Formats: sequence, C-alpha cells, structure tokens
Amino acid sequence: MIDPEVRCPCLSGEQYGQCCGRFHSGEAEAPTAEQLMRSRYAAFAVGDEAYLLRTWHPSTRPRRIDIDPEQAWRRLDILRTTAGGLLDQTGTVEFVAHYRHHGERGSLREHSRFVREHRQWFYVDAL
Repeated sequence: MIDPEVRCPCLSGEQYGQCCGRFHSGEAEAPTAEQLMRSRYAAFAVGDEAYLLRTWHPSTRPRRIDIDPEQAWRRLDILRTTAGGLLDQTGTVEFVAHYRHHGERGSLREHSRFVREHRQWFYVDAL
C-alpha cells in the first residue's frame, strides 16, 4: 500500500487516503461505476490483488490475478461513461490506461461493464 497523503494513482487530484484508499481498505464502497473503475485502476497501480478480486463480479471472477510488479501504471483517461450512477444498476466505462513495462510505453483501452448488486458495484467484463 501507499502513503494515504500522496496523490491518488487514479489522478482524481485527491489524496490516496481520501480517494481510492478508502475503497481499498473497505472503509467505503465506490458509489458509481466510474469511481469503481478508478479504484480498480489504482488497485493495479498499488498491487492490491485482494481488492481487484473483491470487486470482480462472482460470475466472471478469476481465481487469482497475476499483477506484474514490472508494469508501472502511469495515467488513466476516462473516455466515456454510460449510466453507472447513484441510482443505476448497470453501467459502462470506456477508458485508456497508460503504463510502462521494462522501459517501454504502452496503453490498454477497454470498454468495461459494471453491475450494482446489494448497493455494491462490481466489474463484470470488457465489451
């Protein structure tokens, strides 16, 4: 984990402890699909496999995630969201996540599907 007073890896501009850190610790649940997406990106950035598994819908969740410690996540760009708000049950988030791996730059573009069950958002899969 990282210092709660440093800037959050999701680039919201907030401190980690007041942003994604509170979701990672279980202190709070992400209230929207976009905030869950941002917190999952931040979990990859800080290596929090447990949070990634906990927020992955049981119907599509893998047994484990192999986070590559050599892959440094650098920036998250949210391109578009559909639904996924406080009163919605489903939503999508399209994003580009930028990284460095062994000195090479790369990016991952994904259009992710989310569902809310029992007031908790879950990542389902990529469209």
